[in-house]
Amino acid sequence: MMDKNRISPKVFVWAGSLVTGLAVVLGALGAHWLKEQISMLDMQSFETAIRYQLIHGLAILILGALPKPFHGLMLKLVFHFFWIGVLLFSGSIYLLATRDLTMLPLSWLGPVTPIGGLFMITGWVLLFISSIRLVGERDEEH
Repeated sequence: MMDKNRISPKVFVWAGSLVTGLAVVLGALGAHWLKEQISMLDMQSFETAIRYQLIHGLAILILGALPKPFHGLMLKLVFHFFWIGVLLFSGSIYLLATRDLTMLPLSWLGPVTPIGGLFMITGWVLLFISSIRLVGERDEEH
């Protein structure tokens, strides 16, 4: 029976490869077509979104490879903070960077970007806390 606080390693692979693969696709789109369509400043923002998406996609893949003691509620939270952070942070930047092209009124998205960033930061802080707890538990066993 699967513990409800654990995520199957397959989910980390699926989510991590999806997030990372989409970043590669968007990077190719940006490098080969979009750079001619949007301003240099918007292109730099677009590339920032790709970079953070790639980093967090790879981090999600790595989460699934962490030793079993890491797997539990804390790692589940890290996973969710990472993918939601990517969606909010990178997603809002992609939309904002292409708003002149799409002609969509998206100025309301501006505050979403830092919220996504806070989600990603929270994920890293939770991962750090989780590792400190594990080290503390191992020290108590010895």
